[in-house]
Amino acid sequence: MTGAAGRVLALAGLGVGLALMALWLSGGLAGIEHWAADRQREVQNLMAGALGRLRAGEPGAALSLMGLCFAYGFAHAAGPGHGKLVIGGYGYGSQVPLARLAGLSVAASLAQAGVAVAVVAGGIAILDLSRQQLTALSERHMADFGTLMIGLVGLWLALRGARMLRDAGRAAPAQGHHHGHHHGHHHAHAYDHGDHCGCGHAHGPTPRQLAETRSFRDGLLVVAGIALRPCTGALFLLILTWRMEIFAMGVAGTFAMGIGTASVTLAVAVLSVWARRGSLALAPESGRFGTLARVLPGAMQLGAGLLIATVCAAMLLRVT
Repeated sequence: MTGAAGRVLALAGLGVGLALMALWLSGGLAGIEHWAADRQREVQNLMAGALGRLRAGEPGAALSLMGLCFAYGFAHAAGPGHGKLVIGGYGYGSQVPLARLAGLSVAASLAQAGVAVAVVAGGIAILDLSRQQLTALSERHMADFGTLMIGLVGLWLALRGARMLRDAGRAAPAQGHHHGHHHGHHHAHAYDHGDHCGCGHAHGPTPRQLAETRSFRDGLLVVAGIALRPCTGALFLLILTWRMEIFAMGVAGTFAMGIGTASVTLAVAVLSVWARRGSLALAPESGRFGTLARVLPGAMQLGAGLLIATVCAAMLLRVT
């Protein structure tokens, strides 16, 4: 693919992302949210029937249950949720590669399923909590804490974006300033060590090492923030299977839900990276857009971080 064709394709991703953002902010996606809520209720009723057939030993009941659980996870992820917000915002604002972001999407969905299993197993077996108490624990306390963590990720992204803008502003005046007297002061700088001075010593972490550490830390926050808000459908399934003494099938179904959820968040990850490349394509690094190219990554990260933090703050205030 030629450079011009690639740039057009990248800009198309930005257009799709902006259109979806405009629909979301204007309430244009409300129809999808209602559809997702209706489908979740329908699938939940079908899951109860599949569990009855499974306990009765009907052939194919286990496979039917897994398919219904996957469908529930897909419908759940298609509705409103903070998982898509953080995956999309983090993918757009940061320079995380698509493969790593896709891995985070799957890991977060599976970790969310694992947390649901731990909450039900621990809550019933150890704390002897009722269904209402388990749901309250998940929807109130754990959900609030998860939202708070996601908000902190947003604030961290915004702070990093602001620092990038500051550094870009400082670097701009230095462009074109060359030290012509460098060779005349060679001996004065003989003991200045840099990343590539050749002395054989490590003078600190390399930029790549710093980026990998930062990405790992960010990834843990993203996964933990999403995982700490278990799906109510998963809780329903796990509590029911615990009482029916087929808890292992509930665990398997919960992870099938996680895979269904991941199928949607993966699409969000792809779209966010596509939109990010489209934004960066607006300002090539060379030519008259050089200044814009320097400040654009920081501005994107700042904007994405502020959006995540603002939405999370609104969610917390609405709850309280």
